[in-house]
Amino acid sequence: MTETAPATVARTPSGERRTVARLWHDAVTAPRTYPAYLVQSGTGWREVAWAEAAERVDDFANGLLALGIRKGNSVAIIAQTTLDWTLFDLALAQIGAIGVPIYANSSARDAAYILGHSESVAVLCEDEEQLAKVNEHRDELPRLEHALTYADLAGLTARGKAYAARHPDALAEAREAIEEDDLFTIIYTSGTTGPPKGCMISNRNEYEMVRAGDDLEFTVEGDTMLLYLPLAHNFGRLMSLNGPYRGFTIALLPDPLQAAEALQQVRPTVFPSVPRVFEKVHTAVLARFAAETGAKRKLIDWALAVGREVSVRRQAGEPIPAALALRHRLADRLVFSKVKQRLGGRLRGALSGGAPLARDISEFFHSLDVLIIEAYGLTECTSGATANSPTRFRFGTVGPALPGTELRLGDDGELFVRSETVFQGYYKDPEATADVLSADGWLRTGDIATIDDDGFVTITDRKKDILVTAGGKNVAPQNLENDLKTSRWISQALVVGDRRPYVSALVTLDDAELATWAAEQGIEARDPATLSGDPRVRELIQGVVDEVNADRSRYEQIKRFVILPRDFTMDAGEVTPTLKLKRRVVLDHFADAVDRLYETER
Repeated sequence: MTETAPATVARTPSGERRTVARLWHDAVTAPRTYPAYLVQSGTGWREVAWAEAAERVDDFANGLLALGIRKGNSVAIIAQTTLDWTLFDLALAQIGAIGVPIYANSSARDAAYILGHSESVAVLCEDEEQLAKVNEHRDELPRLEHALTYADLAGLTARGKAYAARHPDALAEAREAIEEDDLFTIIYTSGTTGPPKGCMISNRNEYEMVRAGDDLEFTVEGDTMLLYLPLAHNFGRLMSLNGPYRGFTIALLPDPLQAAEALQQVRPTVFPSVPRVFEKVHTAVLARFAAETGAKRKLIDWALAVGREVSVRRQAGEPIPAALALRHRLADRLVFSKVKQRLGGRLRGALSGGAPLARDISEFFHSLDVLIIEAYGLTECTSGATANSPTRFRFGTVGPALPGTELRLGDDGELFVRSETVFQGYYKDPEATADVLSADGWLRTGDIATIDDDGFVTITDRKKDILVTAGGKNVAPQNLENDLKTSRWISQALVVGDRRPYVSALVTLDDAELATWAAEQGIEARDPATLSGDPRVRELIQGVVDEVNADRSRYEQIKRFVILPRDFTMDAGEVTPTLKLKRRVVLDHFADAVDRLYETER
C-alpha cells in the first residue's frame, strides 16, 4: 500500500469524554431559541423545544433504569424515522445501553436474527405490526425481557418520573460511568450473502464522526434539515446527532414517499438524501423542460446556458463577471427559482451519500443554482471518510479526506481508511473483523478508488463488483449504470458481464415518464410490463445505450440489454432501505433474462 494523505491530529475536548451522552448534555444546556425538532401534526408541523426533548429523554432514561436496563445491555428499535425513535435512542446513550436499530421493513425472521445475535434484552416497536414480528419468534429469544410499542412510552415516562423521585442521582451516575470506548450502537449491515454483520460503533467513534464535519460548513446553527433517511442506517443516524451537536432544527419524516410534499411544507435549508431521490427530481425537471415549446423553451435553454457558464466558473474558483452575474440573477428569477421552489425555496445545500451520484446530475443541479455535496463512507468507519464541502468541491468525486482521517491505496487500487471513527469490529465475528481491519487500525473499504494531486477521491466501483470479462478486461459497472440512469426513461439499471464475452445490462422503465411518452406516441399501453416488449420502446432505450457507449472503449460498451417488465423493489429484497441495488438478489431473480442476453447472437 502507498500512503497518499497525511494523518491529522485528533482534537479532544479538554477534560471531557467523547460520548453521545456528553454531546446531548451540551446541546440541551446551550442557549437556543429555535426548536430542536419539527414533527408532523395533522396537516402541519409541530415545534418541539429543546427543553421538552431533554425532559422526555431523561424520563425515558429513568424509565429504562427502572426496568433494570443498565450499561452494556443491548436494546433494539424497530421503527421509522420519528421523534420517539430519536429520543429513545438518546435515552439509551444516557445510561450506556447499546442501541440496536432494525429497519422498519425488515422481515420477522431478519428482525429475530438481529435481536438474538445482539442479545437484546428489550425492543421498542413502533406499533402492533412491528411487535407482531417480534412475537412471531419470541420463543427463540430467551434474552428478550421487554417488548414495548410507542403506545407504551407514556407508561415508561410515568415509571421514569417515579424512579427519578426515588433515585434522584441514578441517571447522573449512569452518565458518569460511560467511557469513550464503550459501545454506543451495533449497526447490522444488510448482507447480500449470509446473515448481516453487526458493526460495533463506540461512543468515541460516533462523537468524532459528528465532529469531523466542523470544517465542512455544510450546516450552521439555526438551519432546518428535513430528515427522511432511515435511522437504522448510519447516514440517517449521523444526521440525527448532527442537529444537537451543531445546533439546528431537524424535521423528522417517517414516510420517504412524502418527501416532495414535506419539502414544500418544511422549506429546509439543508437536505441529506440518497442519490435515488436526486435522480427522480432530475428526471421530473428534464421532463418539464422538454414539454415546453416556443418562447418558453428558448428561455429555458438560455437560462441553462447561463447557469452552466456560472457553474464552470464556480467550480474553478473563478470570479463571476458583473454582466454574467446580472444574467444569472435574471435566469434565477425566471427559471431556476421555479425549480428551487420544488425543493422548498430555501435550500442552501443538499448532501448525497449512501451510493454514487452521477456527475451529470450534480452538474445539472449546479447549473440551476442548487449545490449537491457528495460524501463517502461506510458503516465500518461510522458513516464518513471523505466529503466535498460548499467551499471546496469537485463533481464526480467524493471529496478529500475528512479531518483526522488517513487514506491509502492498495496495489490494486483498493481504498484503506484509518481514523478515530473506524469501528471496533464485527460483533461476535473476529475472523470477519480480521479480514477488514488490520492490527494497526487500517480499514479495508472494499472500494476501488483514485486520489488526485489535490486529495480528491473518486470511487470507481466496489472491488467485489468489478466485472472481468471472458477476454480479461476489467469493467466498472457503477459508472455505466449511473450514466444509464441519467436518462428520463430509465428507472434502474444493472450491468452484467463477469466472465462473459461482453457487457450487457438489465434496464427498468420509469413508469410516469414512459406513460407520458407512450401517450404522445399514440401507444395505448401505459404499464411497464406491456411497454417493455414494444419495439418502439426498445428503439428509444437503444438510443440511450448508444449515447452511454459513445465515448467508451469497445470492451466497456453495452452490447446487449433487456428491458424488464417491472422495477427493482424493496419488497422483493432487490434494493436496500437506502435504495442501493442488491446485485446478487437481482441476478438471481432475473437469471433467465441474463441468460437470454448471452444466447447465440441473432
